Amino acid sequence: MEAFNLKIFRYDPEKDAGPHWDTFRIPYREGMTVLEALLRVVEHDDPSLAMRYSCREAICGSCAMYISGWYRLACKTQVKDALEDGTVTVSPLPHLRVIKDLVVDMEPFWRNYERIKPYLIEDGPPPERERLQTPAERAQYAEMVDCILCGACYTSCPSGVNNEEYLGPHALLWAARFYFDSRDAGKDERLNRVANENGIFRCHTAFNCVETCPKHLNQTEAIQRLKAEAVKKALALRR
Repeated sequence: MEAFNLKIFRYDPEKDAGPHWDTFRIPYREGMTVLEALLRVVEHDDPSLAMRYSCREAICGSCAMYISGWYRLACKTQVKDALEDGTVTVSPLPHLRVIKDLVVDMEPFWRNYERIKPYLIEDGPPPERERLQTPAERAQYAEMVDCILCGACYTSCPSGVNNEEYLGPHALLWAARFYFDSRDAGKDERLNRVANENGIFRCHTAFNCVETCPKHLNQTEAIQRLKAEAVKKALALRR
């Protein structure tokens, strides 16, 4: 393959009457990622193309986009893996307001993340030395700390479409990460924040979050674990 088509969603709300698509012919080289192809457009074809990226190592999550019908990180996705009939199609994460081209307004995503208090809650003064954990205690949330908050799960979740009040898989995953941390003193408060119709009980276990997560995390399992804790608490209160 000497070249391929890169079809990009374009929309500038300050100038355009509506969205449209631009297609660029990109020279291909072995190992080329979608992010590299987009940067080539900026450098050689159209410097006005807007997008987010940062680490280029699949760590920061900034370049999450909808690529050839799937939620992916542009820096991690090989062009050869995203080709469909010689074309790679790139559009912004859905269900969020487009600021320009591939850049969306992430404010609802971060607002919901903030609602779960994404930090350890203390019940007294900090200790003089670090809070130790056993390997078994650490294993309770080990996988969850790998979340890079890219937004792929949030924008793929059918429970969150047209409902910005739903916390979303990312926030609920992080709520579980702190709830199951033996060092956290805010378990009741955390459970109260998520055990409602805009939290864990709005999850319909569609597994979209699991399928789209570029870090291969299991948000659905984390949510189910929180549901079990909420049921245990409710039953205990009835006794």
